[in-house]
Amino acid sequence: MKKKIIEKSYRIVRYYRENGLIRFCRHVIAKIFHMEEMSYNRWRRKHRLNKEEIIEQRNKEFEYQPLISILVPLYCTPLEYLQELVRSIQNQTYQNWELCLSDGSGVGKLSHDYLDKCINADSRIKLVTSDKPLSISENTNRALKIASGAYIAFADHDDLLEINTLYECVKVLNDYPEVEIIYTDEDKVSMNGKSYFQPHFKSDYNLDLLRSMNYICHFFMVKKEIQQNVGLLREEYNGAQDYDFILRCIEKSQHIFHIPKILYHWRAHQDSTAENPESKLYAFEAGKRAIDAHLKRCKENASVEMGGYLGLYRVKYWMEKEPKVTILIPNKDHIEDLKRCIQSLYEVSDYKNFEIIIIENGSKEEDTFDYYKKISNKYTEIKIVEWSGENGFNYSALNNYGVRFAKGDYILFLNNDTEIINADSIREMVSHIMRADVGAVGARLYYPDGSIQHAGVILGLGGIAGHAFREFSNNANGYFSRIICTQDYSAVTAACMMMSKSLFNKIGGFDEQLKVAFNDIDLCMKIRKLGKWIVYTPYAELYHYESKSRGLENTKEKVERFNSEIEYFSKKWKKELEAGDPYYNPNLTLEKHDFSLKIL
Repeated sequence: MKKKIIEKSYRIVRYYRENGLIRFCRHVIAKIFHMEEMSYNRWRRKHRLNKEEIIEQRNKEFEYQPLISILVPLYCTPLEYLQELVRSIQNQTYQNWELCLSDGSGVGKLSHDYLDKCINADSRIKLVTSDKPLSISENTNRALKIASGAYIAFADHDDLLEINTLYECVKVLNDYPEVEIIYTDEDKVSMNGKSYFQPHFKSDYNLDLLRSMNYICHFFMVKKEIQQNVGLLREEYNGAQDYDFILRCIEKSQHIFHIPKILYHWRAHQDSTAENPESKLYAFEAGKRAIDAHLKRCKENASVEMGGYLGLYRVKYWMEKEPKVTILIPNKDHIEDLKRCIQSLYEVSDYKNFEIIIIENGSKEEDTFDYYKKISNKYTEIKIVEWSGENGFNYSALNNYGVRFAKGDYILFLNNDTEIINADSIREMVSHIMRADVGAVGARLYYPDGSIQHAGVILGLGGIAGHAFREFSNNANGYFSRIICTQDYSAVTAACMMMSKSLFNKIGGFDEQLKVAFNDIDLCMKIRKLGKWIVYTPYAELYHYESKSRGLENTKEKVERFNSEIEYFSKKWKKELEAGDPYYNPNLTLEKHDFSLKIL
């Protein structure tokens, strides 16, 4: 009892430190009044199938009706849980399945009376047994060896499938026959099967996030040919055997589909944080080794280490050399901001192979030009270029002009009111941008008070696009730890964004029709059209001294300009905006920055 009290106290203190006073108080209130559970329960009632929909699905005859083999390793499984799992499979609205059970409990550990009845009553249920206890990998592999389906799916012995899980998967296969892997959203179900909580509304396929954590998890279904190509589950990764298997599968797949619906229920204690993660350290170590093996197979010059918390990982990509980086900084007066920015580049950053191009844009103060002269004399790699284009501010035109003078292979677009926090920020960004499949890299930015200003950009958030997790505490994890994980996003802010000069020129640079707003989003959209990823790394950290109230369009001219840029961007990317952000789940709100449920 005393140990549980200490553990609970530790969790409370940790939550407070990670989320700050305001979010801590909201969390306490939500817990007392069960607000989060009530909100999710309303969502479940809204999205669960009604009787008419169930009948319609049961009567649906797909053109393609593949046999799906569901593999379930059993190990001293409580009878009640096993019965509920089997019922959840037998109740599926799509019925062309087989259930492949492997009992690795050992002789006499699990009664087969119930299973024998099931097998006699339903020929689709298969069972293989062992005289000795089996590891999780070997147990699952035995189930796999009796599977004959065109697709292989996985379930734990005490979990539940939603009634339409298989139907939704087969619907995808009929709509998109090329799909080789399918995964779904999931939640947790209480031990008594009555309460559903902690829904995980996932990103579409996100390689960098998968290298940071096993976000795919359940429900996972793979084409038999892919499974045969990668082989069986591997004993050496027990505890993270599913993570290793998923990584091997995605390496061989070209078409991976995410269904943004809660179709799998993972049984867990509602107070599951009471579990001691250190007791499963072997599993987290196995996960680290699985990622390391994956990186080697992909011929990535990289290594992996534990992330901020157990179950999270950080991949470090190594460079054989330091390529030259051109840092572009538009500036108009505000010398104190610029001084701080330049000072951090020389005194904080440990990356030295760079040049700085300051794009002078109509400064008026004498001190500004005195400072330009001083730093130009002190640092040979600093160059001042004067923009003499149109009157007024045009961020796109300024940077397009600045790139003409760049000698570096890579460009770092950097606002003059930023300040590098950690020494390896530029190195971290360079290590990602040198990857062949990456088009742009963004950083984690903070307001002066330490709260988050930028941790990736979400299309549609607040209208056109918005920053994820804005104003969260600087030590917050965010929704399923997404603040502190390297991952792919649709866009990142050009307040600190790196890309190759050749790619920048290839896509025509910034769109000068977008003078102030959305020009960086537009640039990222053009990059993604070429099939390249936009990577957000939380390990490059900077202050961005932009005021939280900055950007208010408080004059008629600004309002007209802002509205015209919204209209222009909306027309240009109409299809993409209507489709929604692939890295943000459609069940989450676009009205707030916290990844909370969409209000029904």
